[in-house]
Amino acid sequence: MTAVPEFAPSLVVTSRLTMNVWTSGPEDGRPVLLVHGNLTTGGFWRYVAEQLPADVRVIAPDLRGFGRTDAEPVTATNGLGDMVEDVRSLLEALELTDSRLVAAGWSMGGGVLEQYLLTYPDDLGGLVLIAPLSPYGFGGTKGEDGTLCFPDAAASGAGGANPQFVVRLAAGDRTEDDPQTSPRVVMRTFFGAGDNAANVDEEFLLTELLTTRTGEDFYPGSTAPSENWPGAAPGAFGILNTMTPDHFNASAIAALETKPPITWIRGTEDQIVSDRSLFDLATLGEMGVIPDWPGAHVLPPQPMVAQMRAVLADYEARGGQVSEVALDGIGHGIPLEVPGRVADELLALLDRTSG
Repeated sequence: MTAVPEFAPSLVVTSRLTMNVWTSGPEDGRPVLLVHGNLTTGGFWRYVAEQLPADVRVIAPDLRGFGRTDAEPVTATNGLGDMVEDVRSLLEALELTDSRLVAAGWSMGGGVLEQYLLTYPDDLGGLVLIAPLSPYGFGGTKGEDGTLCFPDAAASGAGGANPQFVVRLAAGDRTEDDPQTSPRVVMRTFFGAGDNAANVDEEFLLTELLTTRTGEDFYPGSTAPSENWPGAAPGAFGILNTMTPDHFNASAIAALETKPPITWIRGTEDQIVSDRSLFDLATLGEMGVIPDWPGAHVLPPQPMVAQMRAVLADYEARGGQVSEVALDGIGHGIPLEVPGRVADELLALLDRTSG
């Protein structure tokens, strides 16, 4: 009997760039695409892959700017479009564009799949969105309809990154000194494995996180001066600027004629994607961490969960199938905290769409 390939990386040459792709399972297995989030890599899906049966073919690429995929600059003015096209080129190279495959996206990866669905609606047979980016991006909007707080989308994008964290990230810092800017502590605190920490390899995960490319073309990206609080608006390049509301808006998924079923998984204790995110400058202003906040009438904390729910309710009202899974006591690191639950939801959708 031939052993089922274990979760491991290899390089795949596509029409756009060479991608590092983590895979497991047989080449003729049922394909599942797993798209990672910000400051992570495809390797973070390791624990979910281990929970999937032997007949599932896992495909988990490192997105540009992360891992060992070619370090091509990230253009932000088309939202997450560079990553969407990279993933499409990977599926073309693997001859999977006609497979109507099931895909899961975590955090920023959820945003990649939201924009992918808008661009290539016939490629996907089902989506699992895990603590996903709001359809209106990250920061700088208010209300369930994602109204811009400032015309230039100030208070979102690269200007919100902690400069010292970026310095330590670029230096490959593995220490716990100054916890607020330590890559290890930030990972552990905000998107770590929580109560499941004993069952994951933190050194492996930190090594993967530290592959994140830094600079104006990568993380966090470029900025533009602004007359609006806090004095910076998104630039045209870089990771954080791909998710700003002037560049990214996936709310139109509700109007698509082709509507694959969507499972939305969120943690009730998520501190990154929530209605009061600790990474939203508006929240930090309200807390007094950043001075001179203009107030909730101008720039309230972004209701990220409420925005996601509103768009998915519209998606469902127009004929789509949506399932919301709220995990009590779980944070942002869902694929690390409860990988078995993620695998179960993936399999349920896979069985449903292939049955």
